[in-house]
Amino acid sequence: MIDVTEIKLTNTQIAWRAAQDLQDGSYVNLGIGFPEMVAAFQPDGRDVIYHTENGVLGFGKAPPPGEEDWDLINAGKRAVTLKPGTAFFHHADSFAMVRGGHLDLAILGAYQVAQNGDIANWSTGRGGVPAVGGAMDLVHGAKTIAVVTDHVTKKGEPKLLKACTLPLTGAGCVKRVYTSLAVLDISEVGFVLREKLATISMDDLQAVTGAELHAEGEVIELNAPGDL
Repeated sequence: MIDVTEIKLTNTQIAWRAAQDLQDGSYVNLGIGFPEMVAAFQPDGRDVIYHTENGVLGFGKAPPPGEEDWDLINAGKRAVTLKPGTAFFHHADSFAMVRGGHLDLAILGAYQVAQNGDIANWSTGRGGVPAVGGAMDLVHGAKTIAVVTDHVTKKGEPKLLKACTLPLTGAGCVKRVYTSLAVLDISEVGFVLREKLATISMDDLQAVTGAELHAEGEVIELNAPGDL
């Protein structure tokens, strides 16, 4: 496999790219960790209502360092700000919103994504969130599931696969994947390539992907600001 470390997008750039697809007026849950960065790049002129499992709806961006109110946090224990109309509610009510299909989109991180839309994004091992958390509810309750992730693991192994080898969080639920090298949709044929970095060829991208890539029409050049 080729070494993609010199050409890939950073997590910040991936989050920026995912944020460009946020729809005005949508209700969105951002997974703990990397996905939370998406909120920082909400496009101007779009009103997105963010939801967090611990019971807040309509919160704003993270406060400047030193101005945090630690009574106001999201599910990842990160400080948030309040917007006009922000609502607080019980944890059980929050999950009723998820399970009731009231969220338009959930953006999650992942260890693995399969070509049929399966996702594995939890572990009982060291170094990560040591439990499923709300992910299993989100992947079945939100209307659309998107993933932000590096294209390969730290060892250079593909994260996009024919089939997940880790325990599943959800089956057949992921619709779009934003990676450090490409943007892909998941359809009946598998991974459909929509955008890719100009600095990587189709052959090299396929070499670091563990399932067949399909192209339907023009593949757009994937761009993200370099000064994020």
